[in-house]
Amino acid sequence: MSGWQALFYKEVLRFWKVGFQTVAAPVITAILYLMIFGHVLEGQVQVYGTVGYTAFLLPGLVMMSVLQNAFANSSSSMVQSKVMGNLVFLLLTPLSHRAWFVAYVGSSVVRGLAVGSGVMLATWWFAQPSLVAPLWIVVFAVLGAALLGALGLIAGLWAEKFDQMAAFQNFIIMPMTFLSGVFYSIHSLPEFWQKVSHLNPFFYMIDGFRYGFFGMSDVSPWLSLGIVGVALAVVSALALYLLRTGYKIRH
Repeated sequence: MSGWQALFYKEVLRFWKVGFQTVAAPVITAILYLMIFGHVLEGQVQVYGTVGYTAFLLPGLVMMSVLQNAFANSSSSMVQSKVMGNLVFLLLTPLSHRAWFVAYVGSSVVRGLAVGSGVMLATWWFAQPSLVAPLWIVVFAVLGAALLGALGLIAGLWAEKFDQMAAFQNFIIMPMTFLSGVFYSIHSLPEFWQKVSHLNPFFYMIDGFRYGFFGMSDVSPWLSLGIVGVALAVVSALALYLLRTGYKIRH
């Protein structure tokens, strides 16, 4: 097993050994969202013509779970290592900054997809959205998880304690996720807020993911793919630069 594979394996085991907290708990949260919003708004909100609200909501909750847990994985791991002081053992290894990046982001993708799959399986009996374009589902799930994993790595490098990490998640990640069209189509918003929504990169991840289920979306899936791809490239480049320079991990 090579160096990056060992670190990747260690990061996967880190969240898997507390799977009830890292995987099962987000699935339960998503079920509660679906039961509450689906029960209240089913029959009152119509989207994409004949698509029921519960069916519309399900892909949004799946993708939201993927994004939030991918971010939480890399960010919490980095901050925990810094606070506990065991990050020094990684610094002593001959691993390159690219190996760190692949291991941390790769394990975040695994956790995000594991939680997303769990949410899909647990909520499927509430509504059965069609799978019009499965490849788009996989592409946006992987790209979205990788983007949030890289962003979580940046946040983990920046934060020096859990309070700072919680502030980053509560004031940036959570609002951008909830205001990205998870619970509604942006076409139901006033024109001004539609334009604001188009500035949110999370919107394109969720909208493109939802296209894979219904073959319909608020914007072209190719546009969403391009924006998500560019965002992933920029965030990944920044994360690699911070790792290479040892930002806040080498004193």
